[in-house]
Amino acid sequence: MRVKRGVTSHARHQKIRKATKGFTRGNRSSIKRGRQAVTKSLQHAYRDRRNRKRTFRQVWNARINAAARLHDTTYSRLIAALKTANIILDRKILAELAVNEPKSFEAVVKATNK
Repeated sequence: MRVKRGVTSHARHQKIRKATKGFTRGNRSSIKRGRQAVTKSLQHAYRDRRNRKRTFRQVWNARINAAARLHDTTYSRLIAALKTANIILDRKILAELAVNEPKSFEAVVKATNK
């Protein structure tokens, strides 16, 4: 007996259509182009999850540097002084202090000068 594959194909196409929701016309309506677009979008998503970490570290470093320069030092000198003073604060926390708690950041900078 012959096996008709209409149900399977339809289900697979619906899966692609659901994944391409919000894409432009050709990528949304054509199954072949939709499959290619979904594959590419998943590649970009994977890559950019890693790039987000890189970008945030750049933002934190810029914020720490700007706050450090208000206290007559630089980013590199501040980080080196933190290491020699055995003050263990990561860059995310330092940037948060620099933006939201300037007095606390000033106390950290003064602690490195001792």
